[in-house]
Amino acid sequence: MRRIFLVGFMGSGKTTVGRLLAEKLGYAFLDLDELLQEQAGFSIPEIFARRGEGAFRDMESRALRALKAWEDVVVALGGGAFVSEENRREVKRLGVSVWLDCPLEVILKRLEGTTDRPLYRSPEQMRALLEARLAAYQQADLHVEAGSLTPESIADEIIRRLGLRPKQS
Repeated sequence: MRRIFLVGFMGSGKTTVGRLLAEKLGYAFLDLDELLQEQAGFSIPEIFARRGEGAFRDMESRALRALKAWEDVVVALGGGAFVSEENRREVKRLGVSVWLDCPLEVILKRLEGTTDRPLYRSPEQMRALLEARLAAYQQADLHVEAGSLTPESIADEIIRRLGLRPKQS
């Protein structure tokens, strides 16, 4: 397994768990949203405001296809990236997908006071968005409950369930 893709809703812990998982495996870590911000030269809310969500999703798909040049990498996908059938096919072709399934109540608590997420407006809107994305997330290769475990425990669980060996310290 040369590429591990973490999928799930915003606030589910993809970046936090991804960094730990990469460190434990001796892999590189890439947050796709951070990469897109670097490439665009401005934040995701600004990309949405200036170019629209459609343009952002196109950027996301192009960046994902470019990951074929990477090996031994853990990638945290943006919350909507795995919704696209084209992106799901690309992830399947490139590596293994792991859904960090986190209850909405936990996510809402984590996102309290957040202003940098363009699709976060209200708890009701979040519930509808999560419900709309669930069918896509459920297509991930591995499903990990991420609501009550520590990020370290989640990373260990992924390593165990994928049958990988942590790097020796």
